[in-house]
Amino acid sequence: MSVDDLKRRVRQHIDLTWNRGRLALAEQLQSRDFLYKSSFVGHPLDSRGYCELIARIREGMPGLEVIVEECIGEGRKVVTWSTLIGSIDRPTLGYPVSDRIISISAMAFWSFNSLGEIEEICTMFDMESFRAQLGLNSRPYAEKALP
Repeated sequence: MSVDDLKRRVRQHIDLTWNRGRLALAEQLQSRDFLYKSSFVGHPLDSRGYCELIARIREGMPGLEVIVEECIGEGRKVVTWSTLIGSIDRPTLGYPVSDRIISISAMAFWSFNSLGEIEEICTMFDMESFRAQLGLNSRPYAEKALP
């Protein structure tokens, strides 16, 4: 697949998962040994764990929208800068309900196999900004450095 094809695949995957919750369709774009790594969770997730995480987030934030701000690719790698926008309508992942519209920046590194299947997504969320928008205390520096 060309780099442009891979970038289209990334945008399609984001739309299917985060924006529409069509997780079974998105799984078809992932390799059998797919891994998801994120600053949001402390350990790698397989395809099933990734889908469960997104389902939980979407249950708590049903109006969630992810906007891809930038999408850059080279070889079999793609990097995205995205903004997640929404409010927490139900407690999720330990975060309280909030009537505030929050905006979370995220950078993701996508790796593909030779068939164009997504092998790995490694995402970094701006968690401190997220916590500040919710009015939560920042974490101590030592805690931030720990996985």
